[in-house]
Amino acid sequence: MVEGELPAALGMLEYLKELNLNSNQFSGSIPESLGQLSQLVHLDLTLNSWEGILTESHFRTLTKLKSFAVSTYGPRSLIFNMAHDWVPPFQLNSIDIADCRVGPAFGVWLQSQTELTEVTLRNTSISDFIPEEWFLKISFQLRYLDLSNNQIRGKLPFHMNSPSLGNIYLSHNQFVGPLPHWSSDAATTLDLRSNSFSGPIPSNYDQLLPNLIILALSDNHLNGSIPPSVCTNLSGLSTLILRSNHLSGELPRPWSLWRDLWVVDVADNNLSGNFSSSMGVPSSLNVLDLSNNNFGGQIPSSLFQNCSKLVSIDLGGNRFTGSIPLQTRPKVSNEFYMLRLRSNSLSGHIPHQLCSLPSIHIIDLGHNKFSGTIPKCLYNLTALAYVNDTTSTYNSLVYSEITSLTLKGQELVYNTNLYLVKSIDFSSNNLEGVIPEEISSLIALGTLNLSRNQLSGNIPSKIGNLQQLETLDLSHNHLSGQIPHSLSLLNFLAHLNLSFNNLSGRIPSGNQLQTLNDSSIYEGNPSLCGVPLSTVCPGDGAADPGDGDHNDDDIDENGKFGIVVSAVLGFIIGFWSVCGTLFMKKSWRYAYFRFFDDIKEKAALAIALRVARWCSPCDCPLELFVALVKMTASIVGFAVFSLLLFHYPIDRPAVALSTTKPSQQENVKLTLAGLPRREQERVRICRRCSGDSGREAAPYWSSDDKVRARMQLGGVFLLTLATTGISVGFNFLGRDFYNVLAS
Repeated sequence: MVEGELPAALGMLEYLKELNLNSNQFSGSIPESLGQLSQLVHLDLTLNSWEGILTESHFRTLTKLKSFAVSTYGPRSLIFNMAHDWVPPFQLNSIDIADCRVGPAFGVWLQSQTELTEVTLRNTSISDFIPEEWFLKISFQLRYLDLSNNQIRGKLPFHMNSPSLGNIYLSHNQFVGPLPHWSSDAATTLDLRSNSFSGPIPSNYDQLLPNLIILALSDNHLNGSIPPSVCTNLSGLSTLILRSNHLSGELPRPWSLWRDLWVVDVADNNLSGNFSSSMGVPSSLNVLDLSNNNFGGQIPSSLFQNCSKLVSIDLGGNRFTGSIPLQTRPKVSNEFYMLRLRSNSLSGHIPHQLCSLPSIHIIDLGHNKFSGTIPKCLYNLTALAYVNDTTSTYNSLVYSEITSLTLKGQELVYNTNLYLVKSIDFSSNNLEGVIPEEISSLIALGTLNLSRNQLSGNIPSKIGNLQQLETLDLSHNHLSGQIPHSLSLLNFLAHLNLSFNNLSGRIPSGNQLQTLNDSSIYEGNPSLCGVPLSTVCPGDGAADPGDGDHNDDDIDENGKFGIVVSAVLGFIIGFWSVCGTLFMKKSWRYAYFRFFDDIKEKAALAIALRVARWCSPCDCPLELFVALVKMTASIVGFAVFSLLLFHYPIDRPAVALSTTKPSQQENVKLTLAGLPRREQERVRICRRCSGDSGREAAPYWSSDDKVRARMQLGGVFLLTLATTGISVGFNFLGRDFYNVLAS
């Protein structure tokens, strides 16, 4: 295997006739020197990692070129940039371009190729109309046609005779109109999936395409019934894919004429009738999908006893009745992997013979009327009991099985990755009894849905063994007891529903359960408590202390402790930073008390003058004023009394113990003399009121040591303010500090 870029010197090989670089690891752009190989006949550049642009220069002298093939691993990283009206110097017999960008136009350089026998333009971004004349010009010699995975529009020629055309792949485009009536005795494959064809299926396909093996017409707008000739005359048909149309009527019978029938997929139509044993299901059948139709009757037992190659059954969304015909050991393939009978009217017990299918990993029996208990033998399902690299059991160029499964609480469509799904769905039935402990041994199980049954007892204690479990739905049952703590060991759990049971106790926490904090998961269980429910478990306060994580209450408790510590530290530091300084520094102590003496005298004079203006004997009752002063004096007296009891005596200089200075007394008299007579009377009344109330505070204000008392009172106020301020500051710092520790 060669890798690297293609050298430009390659163009010097002037006699080169064939260049095959298929399935290598070349990268980069294709050199223009390739256009110098005038003798080149066959050019194969497929399955490499090309990128860049191809122009007319790459083909300018390739007059003898007959076959050209190129494809890339990248997402259309190689671009064809040709002039719309460019006519190349060659006439190809074979063109194979895949996963490159050729469109959107179907250029003249392609239309001019009229000698083609093999055409592959797959996933090339063409969204143009293709002229019908081009199809007719190449029809007679055409052997292979693949225009799939584009957005080609318009109609196909209604009639076209191509006697050598063996394979027709036109899927995933936007073709419209009726199905083409092309005739070819060599045709084995007709793939027209995912277009917009309408009308009925031609009843003469057995004559137009008598050797047809694969007929794929799914995802169109076809109507009418399935022609009986498809069954009676196309005896070599192996794959019939008609899903997602508007077909009606019954399935043609008998199927026994299809000797080599592998796949029947007619899902998502309006087909009806009974699917009975009289239809003669062939033993070669691999996949049967009749889902989302109106079929009724009982499921034929021959489906499980005669189809030795059967690997998948999907009969969901119909009207089947009766029980699952598994009275004896099924004789299906050892690779049988899916049984989907969802949304029917099936009843009876879930047969124990189901456990004899070791490869089955998708069991969907939901929305039926099954009763009885869940089989304990489920541990025999090897595909669910061991984690291994399961691969798809059925591979086809055309067919990839598609089915809808309810996973993670929603209906999802799976196709190519269906082999990765590991699911058991018994929901919406009438199952009773307990959930068997044996189900805990299915360690590869990804989805377990037992909701909407009549199950009772406890959730299996070893449910945590299901290490691959992503969906667990046990809602709407009668389960009781506590939720097993092992549930918290499910690291991949993405959808959980335990609502509407009789569960009790604390909800376990930890690991993946921490992300499943929706209270609706546990609603309808009145005896459950703990996060995420609002119900508090006994002795927990507001939350579960066993969570192992700091919750809001833990932070609040730490915050309260921080407040206490910061308040104590603030008081100690604030008190001794002020009082200790005054105690140790005598000059600061004297200046401190002199300052408050001056402030006191100025404040007393200002208050007396302002009260004199506001109060009068008529509109300011003296009793009220006296009561307020007495109350204030009592409060101040209490504060001073506390200070005298607990404060260390402070020495004061003689000058600080003197009374009001004479100059200040003279200033008071002068100020009163300058007032009107009415104002002087108000001042005298206020001073009289103050004198009456002052007697209440005589021990502090009228004693011989009144200056000491006033100084100590001022010191109390100042120390209180300073201590409070520092305490508040430390409170905020301390709270932040402890919050950081808590988190």
